[in-house]
Amino acid sequence: MTSLNRKQFLNLFLGGGVAGLLASIGYPVLRYLVPPEQAEAEPNSQKVGPVSDFTPGTSKLVKFGAKPVIVIRDLKGVFHALSASCTHLDCIVQYSKDRELVWCACHNGKYDLSGRNISGPPPRPLDPFVVQIAGGMVTVAKRV
Repeated sequence: MTSLNRKQFLNLFLGGGVAGLLASIGYPVLRYLVPPEQAEAEPNSQKVGPVSDFTPGTSKLVKFGAKPVIVIRDLKGVFHALSASCTHLDCIVQYSKDRELVWCACHNGKYDLSGRNISGPPPRPLDPFVVQIAGGMVTVAKRV
């Protein structure tokens, strides 16, 4: 290993100082030029389509603000709306018509149509939403 002479030491010391100065000037400039991410506004309710789009035994994924929601019309014709993100690892859930339940394909988690977890690894139920039908339109709203 070679030792540094005085000239090499001063060059290294001054070079580090210059690099620190440039970083202390450049970082604020970059933070100014790149705007921060803004949270997406989350609505209280959202229209998801006409009732005729939902035949019994079907479901539809919709975006509710930044979060996915699954809207289900079961075989009896009753509407249900639940958060579509599995509470285990945030996979997107789907409606299983033959089993009449909500299923997460990632790790075989199962929920009933009210969102309660009934088997698999999900630690808690899916968040329920209120479904309103007015003028032939289906609207999903947050529970209060």
